[in-house]
Amino acid sequence: MVDSLHRSKIFIFPTVLKNVLVCSATLLWAASAFAENHQLVKKWETEPALKTPESVRFDAAASVLYVSNVDGKEPWAKDGKGSIAKVGLDGKIIAAEWVTGLHAPKGLGLHGGRLYVADIDRVVVIDVAKGAIVETIPVAGSERLNDITIDKSGTVFVSDSKAGKVYSISKGKVSLWLENLKGPNGLLAHGNDFYVLDQGTMYKVGKDKALTKITEGMEGGTDGIEHVQGSEFLVSCWGGVIHYVDAKSGQRQQLIDTRPQNRNTADIGYDAKNRIVYVPTFFTNTVVAYQLK
Repeated sequence: MVDSLHRSKIFIFPTVLKNVLVCSATLLWAASAFAENHQLVKKWETEPALKTPESVRFDAAASVLYVSNVDGKEPWAKDGKGSIAKVGLDGKIIAAEWVTGLHAPKGLGLHGGRLYVADIDRVVVIDVAKGAIVETIPVAGSERLNDITIDKSGTVFVSDSKAGKVYSISKGKVSLWLENLKGPNGLLAHGNDFYVLDQGTMYKVGKDKALTKITEGMEGGTDGIEHVQGSEFLVSCWGGVIHYVDAKSGQRQQLIDTRPQNRNTADIGYDAKNRIVYVPTFFTNTVVAYQLK
Protein backbone atom coordinates (compact mmCIF):
# COMPACT_ATOMS: atom_id res chain seq x y z
CA MET A 1 0.00 0.00 0.00
CA VAL A 2 1.35 3.47 -0.99
CA ASP A 3 1.26 6.02 1.84
CA SER A 4 -0.42 9.42 1.35
CA LEU A 5 2.89 11.34 1.29
CA HIS A 6 4.29 9.10 -1.45
CA ARG A 7 1.07 9.47 -3.47
CA SER A 8 1.34 13.28 -3.17
CA LYS A 9 4.86 13.18 -4.55
CA ILE A 10 3.75 11.04 -7.48
CA PHE A 11 1.04 13.49 -8.49
CA ILE A 12 2.84 16.74 -7.63
CA PHE A 13 6.04 16.03 -9.56
CA PRO A 14 4.39 15.74 -13.01
CA THR A 15 2.39 18.90 -12.31
CA VAL A 16 5.50 20.87 -11.36
CA LEU A 17 7.38 19.51 -14.39
CA LYS A 18 4.50 20.47 -16.66
CA ASN A 19 4.46 24.03 -15.26
CA VAL A 20 8.23 24.38 -15.76
CA LEU A 21 7.94 23.20 -19.35
CA VAL A 22 5.04 25.58 -20.05
CA CYS A 23 6.96 28.53 -18.55
CA SER A 24 10.06 27.67 -20.56
CA ALA A 25 8.06 27.40 -23.75
CA THR A 26 6.39 30.74 -23.02
CA LEU A 27 9.74 32.45 -22.46
CA LEU A 28 11.13 30.98 -25.67
CA TRP A 29 8.04 32.11 -27.58
CA ALA A 30 8.32 35.62 -26.10
CA ALA A 31 11.99 35.83 -27.06
CA SER A 32 11.21 34.68 -30.59
CA ALA A 33 8.33 37.17 -30.89
CA PHE A 34 10.53 39.99 -29.62
CA ALA A 35 13.22 39.16 -32.15
CA GLU A 36 10.88 38.97 -35.12
CA ASN A 37 8.25 41.65 -34.60
CA HIS A 38 10.20 44.88 -35.14
CA GLN A 39 11.69 46.49 -38.20
CA LEU A 40 12.47 49.91 -39.67
CA VAL A 41 11.13 50.70 -43.13
CA LYS A 42 12.58 53.74 -44.87
CA LYS A 43 10.08 56.49 -45.74
CA TRP A 44 12.26 59.35 -46.99
CA GLU A 45 15.64 61.01 -46.79
CA THR A 46 16.39 64.73 -46.96
CA GLU A 47 18.68 66.28 -49.52
CA PRO A 48 22.32 66.25 -48.31
CA ALA A 49 22.12 69.97 -47.51
CA LEU A 50 22.37 69.69 -43.73
CA LYS A 51 25.71 70.40 -42.08
CA THR A 52 26.92 67.41 -40.08
CA PRO A 53 23.55 66.77 -38.39
CA GLU A 54 23.95 65.23 -34.93
CA SER A 55 20.53 65.32 -33.23
CA VAL A 56 16.86 65.48 -34.25
CA ARG A 57 13.97 66.71 -32.09
CA PHE A 58 10.36 66.16 -33.20
CA ASP A 59 7.98 69.05 -32.43
CA ALA A 60 4.43 67.69 -32.51
CA ALA A 61 2.82 71.10 -31.91
CA ALA A 62 4.56 72.76 -34.86
CA SER A 63 4.76 69.61 -37.04
CA VAL A 64 8.46 70.15 -37.75
CA LEU A 65 11.84 68.69 -36.92
CA TYR A 66 14.73 70.60 -35.38
CA VAL A 67 18.19 69.35 -36.32
CA SER A 68 21.51 70.33 -34.75
CA ASN A 69 24.26 71.06 -37.30
CA VAL A 70 27.78 70.56 -35.94
CA ASP A 71 29.06 71.92 -39.28
CA GLY A 72 32.71 70.99 -39.45
CA LYS A 73 35.18 68.13 -39.49
CA GLU A 74 36.05 68.78 -35.84
CA PRO A 75 32.91 67.98 -33.79
CA TRP A 76 34.10 69.79 -30.64
CA ALA A 77 35.51 73.02 -32.06
CA LYS A 78 34.43 76.42 -30.71
CA ASP A 79 34.31 77.87 -34.20
CA GLY A 80 30.92 79.61 -34.30
CA LYS A 81 29.88 77.55 -37.33
CA GLY A 82 27.15 75.52 -35.64
CA SER A 83 23.43 76.01 -36.30
CA ILE A 84 19.97 74.55 -35.96
CA ALA A 85 18.04 73.48 -39.05
CA LYS A 86 14.29 73.19 -39.50
CA VAL A 87 12.93 70.27 -41.55
CA GLY A 88 9.36 69.43 -42.57
CA LEU A 89 7.75 66.08 -41.77
CA ASP A 90 7.80 65.35 -45.51
CA GLY A 91 11.58 65.48 -45.56
CA LYS A 92 11.82 68.90 -47.21
CA ILE A 93 14.40 71.20 -45.63
CA ILE A 94 12.65 74.40 -44.56
CA ALA A 95 15.82 76.16 -43.43
CA ALA A 96 19.27 74.54 -43.38
CA GLU A 97 20.48 77.24 -40.96
CA TRP A 98 17.34 78.37 -39.15
CA VAL A 99 19.22 79.59 -36.05
CA THR A 100 22.95 80.38 -36.16
CA GLY A 101 25.50 81.53 -33.60
CA LEU A 102 26.35 78.17 -32.05
CA HIS A 103 29.63 76.26 -31.97
CA ALA A 104 29.13 72.48 -32.26
CA PRO A 105 25.52 71.82 -31.14
CA LYS A 106 24.45 68.31 -30.30
CA GLY A 107 21.58 67.08 -28.09
CA LEU A 108 18.22 68.85 -28.20
CA GLY A 109 15.37 69.12 -25.70
CA LEU A 110 12.00 70.81 -26.17
CA HIS A 111 9.85 72.22 -23.37
CA GLY A 112 7.41 75.12 -23.06
CA GLY A 113 8.08 76.52 -26.51
CA ARG A 114 11.84 76.56 -25.98
CA LEU A 115 14.50 74.43 -27.58
CA TYR A 116 17.46 73.59 -25.33
CA VAL A 117 20.74 72.82 -27.09
CA ALA A 118 23.92 71.21 -25.71
CA ASP A 119 26.80 73.29 -27.12
CA ILE A 120 30.19 72.08 -25.78
CA ASP A 121 30.26 73.86 -22.39
CA ARG A 122 26.93 75.69 -22.37
CA VAL A 123 23.24 75.14 -22.96
CA VAL A 124 21.74 77.49 -25.53
CA VAL A 125 18.02 78.26 -25.27
CA ILE A 126 16.02 79.10 -28.40
CA ASP A 127 12.52 80.57 -28.52
CA VAL A 128 10.98 78.46 -31.29
CA ALA A 129 8.26 80.98 -32.12
CA LYS A 130 10.84 83.71 -32.65
CA GLY A 131 13.52 81.44 -34.10
CA ALA A 132 16.11 83.22 -31.96
CA ILE A 133 18.50 82.54 -29.08
CA VAL A 134 17.05 84.04 -25.89
CA GLU A 135 19.41 82.65 -23.23
CA THR A 136 22.80 81.01 -22.83
CA ILE A 137 23.49 78.98 -19.70
CA PRO A 138 27.20 78.27 -19.00
CA VAL A 139 27.91 74.90 -17.35
CA ALA A 140 31.04 75.57 -15.32
CA GLY A 141 33.66 72.81 -15.49
CA SER A 142 31.99 70.99 -18.37
CA GLU A 143 34.05 69.82 -21.33
CA ARG A 144 31.90 68.00 -23.89
CA LEU A 145 28.18 68.44 -23.29
CA ASN A 146 26.36 65.94 -25.46
CA ASP A 147 22.73 64.95 -24.93
CA ILE A 148 19.76 66.66 -23.32
CA THR A 149 16.50 65.45 -21.80
CA ILE A 150 13.83 67.36 -19.88
CA ASP A 151 11.58 65.89 -17.22
CA LYS A 152 7.90 66.68 -16.70
CA SER A 153 8.72 69.44 -14.18
CA GLY A 154 10.87 71.26 -16.73
CA THR A 155 14.25 70.37 -15.24
CA VAL A 156 16.88 70.06 -17.96
CA PHE A 157 19.51 67.32 -17.78
CA VAL A 158 22.66 67.37 -19.93
CA SER A 159 25.41 64.77 -20.20
CA ASP A 160 29.13 65.53 -20.32
CA SER A 161 30.71 62.65 -22.20
CA LYS A 162 34.32 63.57 -21.49
CA ALA A 163 33.97 64.35 -17.78
CA GLY A 164 31.65 61.38 -17.10
CA LYS A 165 28.95 63.54 -15.53
CA VAL A 166 25.31 64.56 -15.87
CA TYR A 167 24.21 68.07 -14.88
CA SER A 168 20.75 69.34 -14.06
CA ILE A 169 19.44 72.83 -14.75
CA SER A 170 16.43 74.10 -12.83
CA LYS A 171 15.27 77.72 -12.99
CA GLY A 172 18.61 78.65 -14.52
CA LYS A 173 20.64 77.04 -11.72
CA VAL A 174 23.17 74.40 -12.77
CA SER A 175 23.91 71.48 -10.43
CA LEU A 176 25.99 68.31 -10.69
CA TRP A 177 23.41 65.51 -10.75
CA LEU A 178 25.36 62.32 -11.51
CA GLU A 179 29.07 61.53 -11.77
CA ASN A 180 31.66 58.76 -12.00
CA LEU A 181 30.34 57.51 -15.33
CA LYS A 182 32.62 56.30 -18.13
CA GLY A 183 31.37 58.43 -21.01
CA PRO A 184 27.63 59.18 -20.79
CA ASN A 185 25.72 60.35 -23.82
CA GLY A 186 22.03 59.55 -24.39
CA LEU A 187 19.63 60.61 -21.64
CA LEU A 188 15.90 60.05 -21.27
CA ALA A 189 13.52 61.27 -18.55
CA HIS A 190 10.31 59.29 -19.04
CA GLY A 191 7.51 59.68 -16.51
CA ASN A 192 9.12 59.08 -13.13
CA ASP A 193 11.98 57.10 -14.63
CA PHE A 194 15.39 58.15 -15.89
CA TYR A 195 17.71 56.35 -18.28
CA VAL A 196 21.31 56.94 -19.34
CA LEU A 197 23.51 55.42 -22.04
CA ASP A 198 27.12 55.00 -20.96
CA GLN A 199 29.65 53.55 -23.40
CA GLY A 200 27.59 50.69 -24.76
CA THR A 201 25.43 50.08 -21.69
CA MET A 202 21.88 51.23 -20.93
CA TYR A 203 21.12 51.97 -17.28
CA LYS A 204 18.07 52.96 -15.30
CA VAL A 205 18.88 55.56 -12.65
CA GLY A 206 17.13 55.12 -9.31
CA LYS A 207 15.90 57.88 -7.01
CA ASP A 208 19.03 57.28 -4.92
CA LYS A 209 21.15 57.70 -8.11
CA ALA A 210 21.97 53.98 -8.10
CA LEU A 211 22.41 52.48 -11.57
CA THR A 212 20.56 49.35 -12.67
CA LYS A 213 22.01 47.74 -15.79
CA ILE A 214 19.43 46.99 -18.47
CA THR A 215 21.59 45.79 -21.35
CA GLU A 216 25.21 46.07 -22.41
CA GLY A 217 27.56 45.38 -25.30
CA MET A 218 26.13 47.87 -27.79
CA GLU A 219 29.08 48.87 -29.94
CA GLY A 220 29.71 52.03 -31.92
CA GLY A 221 29.03 54.73 -29.34
CA THR A 222 25.56 54.60 -27.75
CA ASP A 223 24.00 57.93 -28.66
CA GLY A 224 20.21 58.43 -28.66
CA ILE A 225 17.42 56.83 -26.64
CA GLU A 226 13.66 57.09 -27.20
CA HIS A 227 10.68 55.42 -25.50
CA VAL A 228 8.38 53.37 -27.72
CA GLN A 229 5.83 51.76 -25.41
CA GLY A 230 5.69 50.00 -22.07
CA SER A 231 9.21 48.82 -21.27
CA GLU A 232 10.41 49.09 -24.87
CA PHE A 233 12.96 51.59 -26.19
CA LEU A 234 14.99 52.52 -29.24
CA VAL A 235 18.73 53.04 -28.82
CA SER A 236 20.98 54.41 -31.55
CA CYS A 237 24.73 53.98 -31.78
CA TRP A 238 26.66 56.69 -33.59
CA GLY A 239 28.63 54.15 -35.63
CA GLY A 240 25.55 53.09 -37.59
CA VAL A 241 23.37 50.74 -35.52
CA ILE A 242 19.89 51.07 -34.01
CA HIS A 243 18.62 48.61 -31.40
CA TYR A 244 15.14 47.79 -30.09
CA VAL A 245 15.46 47.16 -26.34
CA ASP A 246 13.09 45.59 -23.82
CA ALA A 247 14.04 47.08 -20.46
CA LYS A 248 12.26 44.33 -18.49
CA SER A 249 14.13 41.40 -19.99
CA GLY A 250 17.24 43.19 -21.23
CA GLN A 251 16.67 41.66 -24.65
CA ARG A 252 17.54 43.70 -27.70
CA GLN A 253 17.15 43.37 -31.44
CA GLN A 254 19.37 45.05 -34.00
CA LEU A 255 17.07 46.87 -36.41
CA ILE A 256 19.59 48.33 -38.86
CA ASP A 257 23.35 48.38 -39.36
CA THR A 258 24.65 50.98 -41.82
CA ARG A 259 28.29 50.67 -40.80
CA PRO A 260 29.24 48.86 -44.04
CA GLN A 261 28.01 51.93 -45.95
CA ASN A 262 29.88 54.32 -43.61
CA ARG A 263 26.58 55.94 -42.63
CA ASN A 264 26.16 57.10 -39.05
CA THR A 265 23.05 56.87 -36.89
CA ALA A 266 23.48 59.63 -34.31
CA ASP A 267 20.99 61.08 -31.78
CA ILE A 268 17.59 59.93 -33.06
CA GLY A 269 14.23 61.69 -32.77
CA TYR A 270 10.88 59.92 -32.48
CA ASP A 271 7.22 60.60 -33.26
CA ALA A 272 5.53 58.21 -30.83
CA LYS A 273 2.00 58.67 -32.19
CA ASN A 274 2.90 57.74 -35.76
CA ARG A 275 5.90 55.54 -34.87
CA ILE A 276 8.35 57.44 -37.07
CA VAL A 277 12.07 57.37 -36.24
CA TYR A 278 14.20 60.29 -37.46
CA VAL A 279 17.88 59.49 -37.90
CA PRO A 280 20.63 62.10 -38.39
CA THR A 281 23.44 60.62 -40.51
CA PHE A 282 26.20 63.02 -39.39
CA PHE A 283 28.88 63.03 -42.13
CA THR A 284 26.32 62.07 -44.83
CA ASN A 285 24.51 65.39 -44.12
CA THR A 286 20.97 64.02 -44.21
CA VAL A 287 18.11 62.97 -41.94
CA VAL A 288 16.37 59.68 -42.74
CA ALA A 289 12.81 58.87 -41.63
CA TYR A 290 11.87 55.26 -40.89
CA GLN A 291 8.50 53.70 -40.09
CA LEU A 292 8.79 51.50 -37.02
CA LYS A 293 6.85 48.28 -37.47
